[in-house]
Amino acid sequence: MAKRRGPSSEPKPGEPVPTLIPDRPTLESVAETAAGCKACDLYKRGTQTVFGEGPGGARLMLVGEQPGDAEDLAGHPFVGPAGKLLDRALEEAGIDRASVYVTNVVKHFKWEPRGKRRIHAKPNAAEISACRPWLETEIALVRPHALVCLGATAAQALLGKSFKVSRQRGEFVESSLAPLVMATVHPSSILRATDDESRQAEMARFVADLKKLAREFGKGRA
Repeated sequence: MAKRRGPSSEPKPGEPVPTLIPDRPTLESVAETAAGCKACDLYKRGTQTVFGEGPGGARLMLVGEQPGDAEDLAGHPFVGPAGKLLDRALEEAGIDRASVYVTNVVKHFKWEPRGKRRIHAKPNAAEISACRPWLETEIALVRPHALVCLGATAAQALLGKSFKVSRQRGEFVESSLAPLVMATVHPSSILRATDDESRQAEMARFVADLKKLAREFGKGRA
């Protein structure tokens, strides 16, 4: 078992996450501790750690890739344009957004400068691995009945590198993560659609995936 860091000591750059997690973790204590995480170099780039949020006993957990520009500045997950689209999709699917726990595989915003803008950069394997214990702790504490991976990064981090969202989206897969586990696209991919017609079609598919999940809730499988 990893040796725990003393409660008053400052996290060191490169210190592995397992040494930071409290002995008797709660979502609140883990989020507070994660605010000082320096397990990878992304803490130098992001404004702040963006931990998951939602009810501790949420039946549904949504896992995305990483916070974006708006989330990095606000300190809350899924509050930017993709988050607003997600809110609308959940409403159309009949899922109460307030009852959902939302989080990301990586807790810091990785970005590259483009003029005055900060543009999303995909996290690498080392950054995902460094952050993974935070996500595993969230899953263990929330114990969701259903878990949905939003996008390829989340799906491959949790379901294996061979998982293809393009081929397996909307399918329920066997997993120890939760009784119901599914992967679908990240809402940001819908925003990147080239025209309104494509955007509407992709939104309809996304909502259909969430409706399928909601139907399984109704059958009592979760």
